[in-house]
Amino acid sequence: MNRVLQPITNFVSTRKGMWITITIWVILAVLLSAGPKASDYRSASFQSLPDDAQSIIAENKVKELFPDDQATPGILVFDAQNELQVTKIQPVLEKIKEANLTGVQEMIDLSVLPTQALEGFFSEDRQTFIFPIELEPGIGSDKYAEINDEILSMGQTFGEEQNAFDFYVTGPAGIAGDTLKLFEEADFNLLIATIGIILLLLIVIYRSPLLAIIPLLATAIVYQVTNQIIGLLGAGGLEINNATTSIMSILLFAAVTDYSLFVFSRYREELYMHSNKHTAMSVAMKATGKPVFFAGATVLAAMFVLFMAEFRDYQNFAPVFSAALIVIILASVTLVPALFTLFGRKAFWPRVPHYGKQPKQEKGFWTRIAEIVTNRPLLLGGIVLALLALASLNLFNLKYEFDTVKSFPENLPSRAGYEIVESKFDKGQLALMTVVLESNETLDEELRTSFEEFLDNEESIASFRPVNELDDGTATSYSVALSLNPYSTEAMDSVEEMRTSTKEFDDSITIHWSGITQKLVDEQNVNNQDIIKVVFAETLLIVVFLFFMTRSWKMPIYMMATILLSFTAALGIGIFAVDLLFGYDAISTRVPLYSFIFLVALGIDYNIILVSRFIEERRKNVLKPALKSSITSTGGVISSAGVILAATFAALMTMPIADLFVFGFIVAIGILIDTFLVRGILLPALILFFEKDKSTQV
Repeated sequence: MNRVLQPITNFVSTRKGMWITITIWVILAVLLSAGPKASDYRSASFQSLPDDAQSIIAENKVKELFPDDQATPGILVFDAQNELQVTKIQPVLEKIKEANLTGVQEMIDLSVLPTQALEGFFSEDRQTFIFPIELEPGIGSDKYAEINDEILSMGQTFGEEQNAFDFYVTGPAGIAGDTLKLFEEADFNLLIATIGIILLLLIVIYRSPLLAIIPLLATAIVYQVTNQIIGLLGAGGLEINNATTSIMSILLFAAVTDYSLFVFSRYREELYMHSNKHTAMSVAMKATGKPVFFAGATVLAAMFVLFMAEFRDYQNFAPVFSAALIVIILASVTLVPALFTLFGRKAFWPRVPHYGKQPKQEKGFWTRIAEIVTNRPLLLGGIVLALLALASLNLFNLKYEFDTVKSFPENLPSRAGYEIVESKFDKGQLALMTVVLESNETLDEELRTSFEEFLDNEESIASFRPVNELDDGTATSYSVALSLNPYSTEAMDSVEEMRTSTKEFDDSITIHWSGITQKLVDEQNVNNQDIIKVVFAETLLIVVFLFFMTRSWKMPIYMMATILLSFTAALGIGIFAVDLLFGYDAISTRVPLYSFIFLVALGIDYNIILVSRFIEERRKNVLKPALKSSITSTGGVISSAGVILAATFAALMTMPIADLFVFGFIVAIGILIDTFLVRGILLPALILFFEKDKSTQV
């Protein structure tokens, strides 16, 4: 690997190569800016499930048989303190109808409805009125937000002027529109918070303004290049999930800053020993280039594993994050050293590293830790091992949450309307199900009656009604409302049981269950399979990767085992803490695998930096002094990088989306465990216990 990397790092360290490298990166960023952006291809209605999931098959069957029934439903909610009158509601509906909004299908005319049908729109206390609307399929996620805003404006303005009611838009259409807006508004705040956190911590830790600015300058260039490349992928047909780009920006800032710290830490050492700044960087990158490249490549390999997942949210990470990491790796061995070489010793002002004047060696924090660990490895390693194992036991309390709307800000219209409908109507009205009976021949009337009796006898079904039928009578559809919240685990269990029990209802028909709840059932099943598949594949892949880096069969096992334990401990602590501190008694199905991917991929970086330095020191010294020197020399930069990385992921806690909030919290906890307990104590203790002094190589 050095034969490939060293000519590159030698070139970017020269005066000519430095300027050429920086110029190429700047030109690339400027040229790509003229192309599409990643945000142009973000989708709020991203299909998470694979095409062969039962709910997707059912949804496609409904589209095939009844194409006119494929609108996205929304619910207009009129909520008052007193009894509502239709005369107060009708003007709003007429105004919406007259606006002829693109994407809104023809609305029901209240004036022609019989009294009994009209009563079905009122709550029991007649203080709330709900009205269904339908948005045309295929209009694009961004249109949901636009339509919702226009309808909200009309309804809220009239309600306030007349002092008649509060007005909300909810249901799948309202939720999709608000989700898109949440991410768009939160992404800017996330970007500002991330930059602010990194800048502040770099200044506080290193007390040098340029050491804070240079990594951020490199990150800004890398961010622009990456964002535009992902935009090109979007233009090429890649649909991008909302959460993907948010997490990608955090990964990018965290990784580039991390690798910058590793580079300038070694560069500073070499500036004391070389008068020429170009020579110092060339020597520094000779030692640092390979570990940094392997660290980035390990994270990249972890992202490639996600191509194996069935759940498309995970699959969507793979091309986006892989593209980002390729740019990050290239920048880490070209742009980052070129920028630090450009500024030279000035980058470290006011603590300038002068040639020949070695800094006074003080007994710092990591020197003391190195002495304690190397003198009492079994005691300290055993304590850390016990603590991490104890924290991991809390995984038995893991529970999943599927009602994501409840994690939205309370003042969001879709959540406010959602909670009103949930409290005053059949909860199933929040997201109706569609059930289709299909046969090769005309459906038998007796069979239909039998199926309707089945629906009528199900306690979890509040109501149902026939909706559509093919002219030849070979298929008919029903709209079904549950008596349970369609996003709840109770509803999921009930729907899965009904779906299973009707598989063999009658040999002459096929029954298709379509809807939100069915998708959640499939999501849980697919996610559980993906966790096993991805965890196994990524663990094996990284172990093989580490074997080629360390040329040892034992060292990769220590490194991987400690990282896996820190992941389970972080997840266990996270489950306990988010419940105790933030009131989340359950987490999204996505959080454990998201956390695994990032904690393992990024956590292994610190082990790679420590072990690489240990291998270098071992060539010159015996086991114990070599390990002590490795802990001391890498402790400062790794702990600084870990604190910054943890704080960067903690920036996700500024997002008003529960998935990202909890994910950011768990990853931040895990990185701190990796930085201080695993890298600083547990891994060195294992190395001392299992390695032998008689060996001259790792």
